Amino acid sequence: MRQRLVAGNWKMHGTQASVTSLVGELIEAGPLPCQVLIFPPLIFLEQVQRQLAGRLNIAFGAQNGDWHDSGAYTGEVSMLMLQEFGCSHVLVGHSERRSLFGETSEQVARKAQACLATGMVPVLCVGESLAQRQAGETIVVVESQLQAVISELGIQALGEMVIAYEPVWAIGTGESATPEQAEIVHVQIRTYLANLDLNISKKIQILYGGSVNATNAAELFAQENIDGALVGGASLKAESFLRICRATA
Repeated sequence: MRQRLVAGNWKMHGTQASVTSLVGELIEAGPLPCQVLIFPPLIFLEQVQRQLAGRLNIAFGAQNGDWHDSGAYTGEVSMLMLQEFGCSHVLVGHSERRSLFGETSEQVARKAQACLATGMVPVLCVGESLAQRQAGETIVVVESQLQAVISELGIQALGEMVIAYEPVWAIGTGESATPEQAEIVHVQIRTYLANLDLNISKKIQILYGGSVNATNAAELFAQENIDGALVGGASLKAESFLRICRATA
């Protein structure tokens, strides 16, 4: 059985004080029935690293990273730098990176490759826009995003990643795919992968992301192919994030 994973993407939120408080509350909660992963803003990585030192029940990662090891790339941070600060995972291809910053699927593949090269785990984000969903193109879009990575790195590399399905129309809008809608896409993703490698399709964790909260989490996790969640706004408060984590039991 695949282990459940709940990841909190803090996006561009937080202060030194709020980070200390939030991480402290997560630590005090003790063992949880799932893997727990947080993605703080880059500037807080060292603070989180120090606060979580020696604690194995909460992992942390970065929201973004560059595929170059070093160079004249002002404002960018390499995967090697992230690995040095103790990151275990890196988000790659988040819809906001694709839509707001113009990242292509080919660039996402390079980031995933660089992430793997450092021993970290890429959390590969895929998902469709509202217009694409209304046009019936959901699985075409998702498969193309996956194929860009597979074509560059091979299917075996995907076995070292986590996939996060995040319908763009449900991110930060308060709208969420119904558990049944989300499950349909998760099944389609797993079927697509099964046609390439059955073992990978069975073992890979596929998270749902899109206005996940303490109210809808249990219904989402009740679906056979939803292995956890990539949580946005609800991860900024320990109480709601912990409720989501506990809903995996």
